[in-house]
Amino acid sequence: MRPLLRLMTLADHAAAHGLWRRTEGMGLGAADTEEQVGRFLVRNPGLSWVAERDGVLVGTALCGHDGRRGFIYHLAVDRESRGLGVGRALVERCVTGLEAGGVTRVHILVFAANEAGRAFWEHLGFYARTELLLCSFNIG
Repeated sequence: MRPLLRLMTLADHAAAHGLWRRTEGMGLGAADTEEQVGRFLVRNPGLSWVAERDGVLVGTALCGHDGRRGFIYHLAVDRESRGLGVGRALVERCVTGLEAGGVTRVHILVFAANEAGRAFWEHLGFYARTELLLCSFNIG
């Protein structure tokens, strides 16, 4: 049975966070609290998705944009549900939503050492931008 895809709600946070913790190559931080994810969902309505099988959350994709560029975060699929097209379907929903909002490019962040993650994204047509450098600054 194919998983059901539906929009993510704040009520999904605990199950999503558990999936993120179990997903190899996933980085979690202070922005992944229920409060922070709730803000993200409010700021980016209709763009983040989950996949459920038999009432159990088996996939997630946080998606948002800044008005120009889209971003997909925390794409995760439970190990037992991989290879069934769940990740691809979640990404397609995100990209469709971004496109409907006039966004013409989407970015993802993948740890360089996450070979499986990199292979997944490259299989979908995403490409590494070697001319860019990601710089971060912690506030507070």
